[in-house]
Amino acid sequence: MTSIAELSATEMLAEYRAGRLSPVEVARDALDRIEAVDGAINAYCHLDRERTLADAAAAEARYRDGEAHGLLDGVPVSIKDILLSRGWPTLRGSRTVDPNQAWDVDAPAVARLREHNAVLVGKTTTPELGWKGVTDSPLTGVTRNPWDTTKTAGGSSGGASAAVAAGTSPISIGTDGGGSVRIPASFSGVFGIKPTYGLVPLFPASPYGTLAHVGPLSWTVEDSAIALDVLSGADSRDWTAGPRPERQMTSTLEAGIAGMRVAFSPTLGFASVDQEVATIVAAAAKSFADLGARVELVDPPIPDPVEAFHVLWFAGAAASITALSPEQRARLDPGLLEVCEEGATRSALDYVAATAVRAEVGRIMGEFHEHFDLLLTPTMPIAAFDAGVEVPSGSESHRWTGWTPFTYPFNMTQQPAASVPCGFTASGLPVGLQVVGPKHADARVLTACRAFEQAHPWQDRRPALG
Repeated sequence: MTSIAELSATEMLAEYRAGRLSPVEVARDALDRIEAVDGAINAYCHLDRERTLADAAAAEARYRDGEAHGLLDGVPVSIKDILLSRGWPTLRGSRTVDPNQAWDVDAPAVARLREHNAVLVGKTTTPELGWKGVTDSPLTGVTRNPWDTTKTAGGSSGGASAAVAAGTSPISIGTDGGGSVRIPASFSGVFGIKPTYGLVPLFPASPYGTLAHVGPLSWTVEDSAIALDVLSGADSRDWTAGPRPERQMTSTLEAGIAGMRVAFSPTLGFASVDQEVATIVAAAAKSFADLGARVELVDPPIPDPVEAFHVLWFAGAAASITALSPEQRARLDPGLLEVCEEGATRSALDYVAATAVRAEVGRIMGEFHEHFDLLLTPTMPIAAFDAGVEVPSGSESHRWTGWTPFTYPFNMTQQPAASVPCGFTASGLPVGLQVVGPKHADARVLTACRAFEQAHPWQDRRPALG
């Protein structure tokens, strides 16, 4: 049998049902692997071995008694340390949060995981308050890429992507306000999806408002589809959340993409892309035609909305620290403090104007998808760069948005967008293909990613850790 660390959640569930593997055995292996590899990657910021093993023992008893319940019963899942988890601290990578606090409620996503009897193995690292596209913070230090520990894992769900890539949990739950699931999925060589806004409820509300989505990262597309079936549906604490879809995401996963109308945009009309990455992504887009889709080289007619995004993002960052004292502000990540100070200069009229830009980009993309079922782009224009810095050496921008032009536009439009591994650079770093669908077409995005995964499986290649 494949080692436990290499099993998908789907495979684990099959082994549990057949009696060939126990949730306790899997949980112990996950915790032991974290102990073995996390010193090199720093993906976790909170572990509770006793509680994790107790939850695994309860799952083991359910399987033994024929009472297993839930779509993830006994499966190890990790959680980004932005999401509330009952009994555990939620520190958000910040030294300004009381380390002794423990919430007595779960975020909706965490509550759903418990309802489906997932075994929570720990909380994963985030940049302070989830503010940037790499993962380092004054509280937890630098999170590194399992494929090359001198490189960043991406962010802000970098701990989540590193946890999955390193084989410590087959599924990790992250958040994405400007690319924070897809950036680390691309850099770390795992699958990640930002679902349609409101499919997965969020509480407390994000200071970044309706830019912020909750979504899974995993080794396989099917595991993320199962996770979305678990996480989706309304929660009374989130007034923006929509109802659970009528059909499960997994129900159409094997439908294939024959006849789909697919647009391939190598640059979105405004981005610069590393030539090696561009070549790998173009080959991946061609394979969609090989799978029966009608692929057309075309850019959606949108401008780069980065300035409007900055208004929305920086204003949200500024709002997130309004209650802090001057002494607490002095302890913030200097880059975060800079964007907060810039955001504080934005007026309500600036915010309304940025919202109008957002609405126009959404209108254009809505019209675009009347002609195309899907849009393909690179997830990232570059492979992972050095860990511990906000921007790569030689970047023309001093902010993280300067090197991730393909992700934040689709937070502004609230569309589902996934990053699927599509190859490696000559130096062995992963490259991701972004698959974007119209709003509420999450199942279609997953189906397309599943078809690509079956044609070009990536799971046999693993980072050399431990």
